Amino acid sequence: MADAAAPEVRIALPGAEVGPLQKIARRMVIALGLIVFVAVITYLGRDGYFDPEDDRVSLLDAFYYSTVSITTTGYGDVRPTSDEARLLTTLLVTPARILFLILLVGTTLEILAERSRHAIRVARWRRKLHDHTIVCGYGTKGRAAVKTLMGKGIAAERIVVIDPSAAGGARATADGLAAISGDASTQETLIEAGIAEASSVIVAVQRDDTAILVTLTARELNPTTKIVAAAREEENVHLLHQGGANGVITSSAAAGRLLGLSSETPQVSEVIEDILTLGQGLDIVEREVDESEVADAASREPGVMCLGVVRDGELIRFDDPRSAELRTGDKVIELRAGS
Repeated sequence: MADAAAPEVRIALPGAEVGPLQKIARRMVIALGLIVFVAVITYLGRDGYFDPEDDRVSLLDAFYYSTVSITTTGYGDVRPTSDEARLLTTLLVTPARILFLILLVGTTLEILAERSRHAIRVARWRRKLHDHTIVCGYGTKGRAAVKTLMGKGIAAERIVVIDPSAAGGARATADGLAAISGDASTQETLIEAGIAEASSVIVAVQRDDTAILVTLTARELNPTTKIVAAAREEENVHLLHQGGANGVITSSAAAGRLLGLSSETPQVSEVIEDILTLGQGLDIVEREVDESEVADAASREPGVMCLGVVRDGELIRFDDPRSAELRTGDKVIELRAGS
């Protein structure tokens, strides 16, 4: 459901240049430095300046003269009268005034140019965006999911993160990912993430009701993409399946089972943790069946345990007699030593 009061959706790409607000802040510091520079020059040579109010130039008068001179306002009440003061104005104040104008005009042009450059980068990014994975939520679960994807060889360019917080988006771009700041349960945000061309969606938000909304919206926008979601409570698993999730992981129940195993059989929980940690010890992998294995089941790689076979979209578990005979087009899910 779209919310009329929802915040604007923003796209941040990795490697982006310094933001416009930071650039403005830097230029403001330079502009203030110019004002201070001219004020100091004026105050040091105050005997060569005339103030009709009291015939003397104070430090405040020097800053006042610097401000109206740098900004080209030029009221003319405080003015140089000696040849030395006029020479300093010509050689130092005038260049400072020109530099101030360049900063003023340049900042405006820079902001406009930055917006144009960002729009061009986003347009190029969109053209290349296909067969990618959308990760909704970049908290602990989302970051762990991305780490696993990249450990499996998925390039960062094929991962798009959606997170409603600025901090989450900043972490994602720092990790080299494209990030969209917005609500993943809205159509607008998912469309910006390229949901129509996405190969998979990982729903790793904090709340189960939000996860259900995200799943429903994603499934409506892309009926064929693979959606996997995390649920905190087991009672919400069937709602996520009904909403279109292909797979659901119950985080609280899984954590509880690991805690229970650890209290009685800590070595078993260590093995499970080892399997869940990509690239260390044991890994679960899915691969296409080789033709040699179809002809001769004995040609399977030794030391690798078959956990199941995926045939025509059906998972055949290792204890099913059908898993002993492999066919062309099958996929094997194996437990093997991590690379």
